[in-house]
Amino acid sequence: MQLRVKARKLREVPAGFPSKGLWFYHLPMQNRLASAFLAASLLLPASALAAPALTTPEKRMVAAVEANEPRDLALLEKLVNQNSGSRNLAGVKAVADMLRPEFEALGFTVKWLPMEQTGRAGHLVATHSGKPGTKRLLLIGHLDTVFEADSPFQKFTRNGAFATGPGVADDKGGVVAMLAALRAMAAAGTLRNANVVAYLTGDEEDAGDPQSAARADLIAEGKKADIALDFEGLARDVGPDGKLIDMGSIARRSAYSWTIEVTAKSGHSSGVFGADGDGAIYALSRMLAAIRAEVPEPNLTLNVGMIAGGAEAALAADQAHASATGKTNIIPAKAIARGDLRTLSPEQNTRAQERMAAIVARAFPGATARITFEDGYPPMAPTDANRALLARLNDVNAALGLPAMPPLDPLKRGAGDISFVAADVPGLVGLGPASRGDHTPNETVDLSSLNLQAKRAALLMSRLAAEKR
Repeated sequence: MQLRVKARKLREVPAGFPSKGLWFYHLPMQNRLASAFLAASLLLPASALAAPALTTPEKRMVAAVEANEPRDLALLEKLVNQNSGSRNLAGVKAVADMLRPEFEALGFTVKWLPMEQTGRAGHLVATHSGKPGTKRLLLIGHLDTVFEADSPFQKFTRNGAFATGPGVADDKGGVVAMLAALRAMAAAGTLRNANVVAYLTGDEEDAGDPQSAARADLIAEGKKADIALDFEGLARDVGPDGKLIDMGSIARRSAYSWTIEVTAKSGHSSGVFGADGDGAIYALSRMLAAIRAEVPEPNLTLNVGMIAGGAEAALAADQAHASATGKTNIIPAKAIARGDLRTLSPEQNTRAQERMAAIVARAFPGATARITFEDGYPPMAPTDANRALLARLNDVNAALGLPAMPPLDPLKRGAGDISFVAADVPGLVGLGPASRGDHTPNETVDLSSLNLQAKRAALLMSRLAAEKR
């Protein structure tokens, strides 16, 4: 039956009703049921009308996350108190050994991929096989931290709703959020049929070499997956009202390194600008100035992190130190610069590298130069598929009574492991807890966000895992 509605503005507004914009609807008698529904709906907030209710399994997941909070915090403290700097191979393996039984208790098959050939410990891969034909989820996190065994920052410390410690957020907090979500799924019965691979690298903070070997297995898992979810930290940004809001991360920029080496004619300084040319330092300076002027574009940054020049100049084996010798009366024969390049798409990265190479190949008086680019973290472009995945997360937010998460500006998100699979599978970043001071001795996690992120992840993964491929 079609509902016919006539409307006119109320002259008198009953107590308790908002006066602005309120209309009273007159309906035929046969639509009394519709009239009653409409009247009741006027008393509900807009969010209650728009948001679907949690299903019974989803309510169980929310309750399970809350009930398991003491267990999750105890695990987080245990993991943080075990040093696992990227170069502390035994420490990284010790964290993996702590996590193995956590996954096995949930029905995962766990294997350790040793990576000594790359100078790193290895990766933990936990696989849960569910119902055939449903979507495969790839969960990404990491075992290592930037704090090595000789760091003075070694201990988990709780201060009310916050905690500090090495990796307490990045990424041990993320791994705990992942496990909390999986335990909640198990409690609700939604993990039983889910096809999930949890891939925890042991060298995210300092990738092993060669990178092709260090990331080969992760890339292979990405090619088999339908969705990738990265459990690094939740991003927060300032909203229109000046308050922090949770953001959705659908993109990460690349992180590549480059090195320019310049060789020039040397001689007595009295001959500079003449037949002997300008020397290596002037030439390198002009190259860098041209790169700064001609290469940048939106979402692209270039940084010169180190420079050295003189009669002799050399880059150390660790590529983090350089040495130079020279005199004021000698035209410098060598100059070296090293920096990084960050881009938002493979096309932008190719374009930038071609421009940089063309600048270095130009004629500079008395000098020749070469530029090399090293393996790094590829970009994760903000694709339509990633935007659709964020929309699914916002469906979860609506069901939980939370505001929608806008997409984060990719300039505010660093590189990460999900970028290695981004070309093959849609993904989201930032399902770990919120924090501040990451990579410093002030690294602090917001413990309330750990629970929140576990709930979001449990509902999102349960919904996605139930869908057909």
